[in-house]
Amino acid sequence: MITNEEKIELENLYQKYLHDPKILKMKEIGMHRGSNSYIHSFKVCKLAIRRAIRKRKKVDLEAILIASILHDYYLYDWRLDHSLKKKHGRRHPFIAAKNAKRDFNISDFVSDIIESHMWPLNFKHFQKTKEARIVGNADNSIALREALTSRKYKNKRNEKTLKFIENLFN
Repeated sequence: MITNEEKIELENLYQKYLHDPKILKMKEIGMHRGSNSYIHSFKVCKLAIRRAIRKRKKVDLEAILIASILHDYYLYDWRLDHSLKKKHGRRHPFIAAKNAKRDFNISDFVSDIIESHMWPLNFKHFQKTKEARIVGNADNSIALREALTSRKYKNKRNEKTLKFIENLFN
């Protein structure tokens, strides 16, 4: 369990990223079935934090929060550039980590979580820590849910999701 003070700190950090102009650019990057990188990343964050707290293991919740928000901070639409289509899955974690270091001055620990989130596709970059496994598993769960969701109701779903991600602990 976490204390109320830790909850407040995490919520404040979450809100900082939620409204950051650099992060808001992620809304322009398409993702699975009509979602976008912004919505996807904050859904991953909420699930990862929820799972981390539920496991009751000693983990770095702040690193999980930051890495899960920035795990897809690659800032390009790979669907528009045919040269990126085959390479995107393996390369985007490293591009996202590089962009995150540049724009948010993240730690090497957080960078490693971002770089390993696509394991086992990036077979050589194994998830070495509990935090990396939590973020990677949350990303896989959310990506699968998004991929299985119909495009037909994407606008309605995205509006509902934007309300869902307004707060970390709601």
